[in-house]
Amino acid sequence: MQEDQHSRMEHIAFREWLILSFLLLSLTASLIIFRKLEHADMILYDRFMQWNMHEARQDILVVAIDDYSLNELGKWPWPRQRHAQLLKQLNAANPAAIGLDILFTEEEPQAATDQISGDQLLADAMTQSNRVILPLIPQNTGKGLETTRPIPMLANAARQISHIHLEPDQDGITRSVFLREGMSNEWWPHFALAMKDVAQNIPSGTERYLPGQRLPLALRKSDHLSGVWQRDYRMYVPFSGGSGHFQSVPYVSVLRGEVPDSFIRNKYILIGPTAPGMTDSYPTPVSGNDGTTPGIEINANILASLLDERAIIMATRWQSMLYNLVIPLLGLIALQRLSPRKALLATMILLASTMTGSFLAMRYASYWLPPTGAVLALVVAYPLWSWRRLEAAIRYLGEEFMALDKEPHLMPELNIQDTPRPVLTDKLEQHINAMRIAAERVRDLRQFVSDSLASLPDATLVTTTDGNVLLSNQPALIYFASLGLPKVNDSLVPYLFSRMSTPQVSDNNNDPAFSWWNILDLQHTASMMQGVEVRDPLNHDLLIKSAPCYNAEKILVGWIISIIDITAIRAAERSRDETLHFISHDMRAPQASILALLEMQKDSTTALPQDELLSRIEKASRITLGLADNFVQLARAESQDYRFETIDFREILLDATEEMWSLARTKNIRLETSIPPGDYPVRADRALMTRVLTNLLSNAIKYSPRDTSVQCSLTLEQRLADATVICSIADHGYGIPRSEQNKLFQRFQRFKNADQPRQDGVGLGMVFIKAVLDRHHAQIDFTSVPNEGSTFNVKLPSTHL
Repeated sequence: MQEDQHSRMEHIAFREWLILSFLLLSLTASLIIFRKLEHADMILYDRFMQWNMHEARQDILVVAIDDYSLNELGKWPWPRQRHAQLLKQLNAANPAAIGLDILFTEEEPQAATDQISGDQLLADAMTQSNRVILPLIPQNTGKGLETTRPIPMLANAARQISHIHLEPDQDGITRSVFLREGMSNEWWPHFALAMKDVAQNIPSGTERYLPGQRLPLALRKSDHLSGVWQRDYRMYVPFSGGSGHFQSVPYVSVLRGEVPDSFIRNKYILIGPTAPGMTDSYPTPVSGNDGTTPGIEINANILASLLDERAIIMATRWQSMLYNLVIPLLGLIALQRLSPRKALLATMILLASTMTGSFLAMRYASYWLPPTGAVLALVVAYPLWSWRRLEAAIRYLGEEFMALDKEPHLMPELNIQDTPRPVLTDKLEQHINAMRIAAERVRDLRQFVSDSLASLPDATLVTTTDGNVLLSNQPALIYFASLGLPKVNDSLVPYLFSRMSTPQVSDNNNDPAFSWWNILDLQHTASMMQGVEVRDPLNHDLLIKSAPCYNAEKILVGWIISIIDITAIRAAERSRDETLHFISHDMRAPQASILALLEMQKDSTTALPQDELLSRIEKASRITLGLADNFVQLARAESQDYRFETIDFREILLDATEEMWSLARTKNIRLETSIPPGDYPVRADRALMTRVLTNLLSNAIKYSPRDTSVQCSLTLEQRLADATVICSIADHGYGIPRSEQNKLFQRFQRFKNADQPRQDGVGLGMVFIKAVLDRHHAQIDFTSVPNEGSTFNVKLPSTHL
């Protein structure tokens, strides 16, 4: 039920997110399609253009018809003879091109005293230069648009005729220009383009670099548009700067020869009015406080962009829509996926990225992506979504907290009936109070569960349904750390158990292949609650159990897994089994032999001689007595009853060699003792330690051929403040097979080479030695080579100061 409610809330939230996303993105798309944000985009465009200004080109020079020149030369218009003089002055400096931004649409009246008209003088100067570009304009004469050209004399003398039309946007600001305009299939380049063509000797219409938006092909080749003024190659100008940005000299200064030729040589000369009273200025994105920029300065900007081959490319409507829809979609996804704080941060980052991306695209790629649609959507999305989520959170928390308040209280609580309660003024206060009480109960219950888990003596894990460990108590952490797995939480249980041995599966199981995923499978719940027995890499015997955990709706939410160390139990069972086997076999065999001898003695036909009978009974009895003695000694070695005293280890070694002298003599084996002078004090149980050495000597004698020797030696090894007594017993016997050496200190292990005589024994002597030395915090090691002999080294801590 709770999961269904949670799923329902998630479904409602996702549905609201889809509705909000659809409405917001649809609104953004509509605003872009119907150009409702174009004015705001152009404001940003102008601001970015002001931040994007570049250094002026040094090869562009404006010859300004400014107020100073007007004051010096008189009011406008000036006689054309003066323009001819200016051109002669410029021609002498050899400029790259001369753009004369002055309209000469009417002939100048010739005075009676003038032999040559001003128009002729100007035409001669233009012909001599062969670098002059003149403008033309379209005019509405009442019969439609007509081209108003310079007078034929000047038009024929000019190197190129061009248009000077600028294209203001709806807000009156000039941001673009058409590089080619025309009528009746006759096209003219823009004034700046013509200057570039003239300077670089490029025929008009063959330019390699001609940026801007093209006129549709159908319109360019349409016959019915004959007589209609047409425009092509609309280029948005990347303004380098506003008024006064480019190098400029007064008209009168050039006319008087005050400007050196070196300052003019190989430069693009633009001649035009800059005086405010001449009404040849327009608002531009970089006009700044001046309000307008002279037309000649605008033409200088256009020329600079053409020479740099750098123009602003306007994004198409679909590109703009994609940019302004993808970014808000990312913001909406962040709102749906992230927390409110992170979502706010993501929204701010997206806002900054949108503005920065648009600016960087203009600055480094000369590409304009209008960002206001995305900005508006991001600004609106966060408060709208926050409002909807806040409404949903208040409603959901109110329902849940009221339901929690009605739940039975599992933990004992303080009596709060007498506690004064604040007056609740609204639902939010009620929800907050219910949340406080519910949170306190959850914290108490969690603490109770944590304390209960920590107090369990066995290693215990609590996992999710897919096996990720959520909680683990201290024994579990210590255990897995001993296996080299310090990180338990957030690990997968099958991974933690992957180095364990595979449990034995019962024969009646339909699926004999065991997998560690079985402990997380409801089909194996019965068997896993009883536990499976495994052995870990440290050779510990473990019993692993798992049980499912359910929530209040009986839905599986996780697993509890316990790891019980049964090493001691299994060791005791193995010891018991070995003892029973020993009693049933080794202890019974001598007794059965005695009974068989007695039965044979009753029949005169099978009766043995008296001496032989007694000899056999004595041998069997001694075997039984020796076995019993070994058990008694081992039991004492494994008991707590040790009598420690400080004693010189030489005495222990001498007692042991004295006791074994007679046994060695029977095989003519020499016991050779090497004890350097000095003291060898140790703290030991004299009787048990003597028995350790007698066992080692006994084994050395029994497993050595006749007429050999056994060497016994003592050394005192000093290391800083510690000292160790080392007793070495070496023989020249049969040795221990290499394959059996790792079993030397195990119970009931007896070793025999094929060429050595059989020896009686039950295999407890070395177990006794190891048990005694462990209680003395001593060590024993050995080296053994088959058919060459063995050397045992007993090392005890010395009390020598």
